[in-house]
Amino acid sequence: MIFAVLFTGLVIYLAAVSPWWGTRSYRKLERERSRPLFIRMMSLWVGELWALAAVSLLLVALSPDLDLARIGLAVPEDGVVFAGMLIGMIVVAVAFGALAFVMEKKKGVVVGPGREVFSALMPRDRTERWYAAALAVTAGVCEEIVFRGLLIAVGVHVLGLPLPVAAGLALALFAIGHLYQGPRGMIAVTLFGLAFTMLYLRTGSLIPVILLHAMADLRAFLLNPATRAGDTAQAGAAQGVGAGSR
Repeated sequence: MIFAVLFTGLVIYLAAVSPWWGTRSYRKLERERSRPLFIRMMSLWVGELWALAAVSLLLVALSPDLDLARIGLAVPEDGVVFAGMLIGMIVVAVAFGALAFVMEKKKGVVVGPGREVFSALMPRDRTERWYAAALAVTAGVCEEIVFRGLLIAVGVHVLGLPLPVAAGLALALFAIGHLYQGPRGMIAVTLFGLAFTMLYLRTGSLIPVILLHAMADLRAFLLNPATRAGDTAQAGAAQGVGAGSR
């Protein structure tokens, strides 16, 4: 009974409350872009994601049909493949870090194509980059536990749904959670989510998916900061008008 009520509440939150709150928060950040508001929004979104992950783990503890392995928190059985993937991801992460360092030293770096859909989330200085990095890593861990791990496991092992149906419903909730990005952004999120889902189902582990998701978000946030010249102008404009992967 407790499991059913808690899981139903989680699904309602993911399907309705989180998309509404995320969109509302993001629109406010677009209108009143400033460092204090950016930091506050990032902190709230990080807190929300960790709370959702905690609820997910509580649901696992409450259900006799679930355990950590069934939500993907286990090392893939094929250790050689996993080790190769891990090494590859580390190499990519180091390359991204080096590129970010180079771009930090250069001027005139612009927001990349397609990132206009969440341009207000682009960090504009070193402090904001730390908060953006925290959100990126948090989203990589928590969104995978919730959307790929828990939802698919509950669908298959508790509700008895076919795996494709459970995975599809989880992917739909994942896309809806990014409503603030608009139709174009949600299409991109759906494609990324589909890739993450396929990787998870292929390996049976969330670990490589979490690493890949976190690196993808880190790249989106940290390798495409707004221009320094533009930062100054936009920051001034934001201060003139006023003081959520997400």
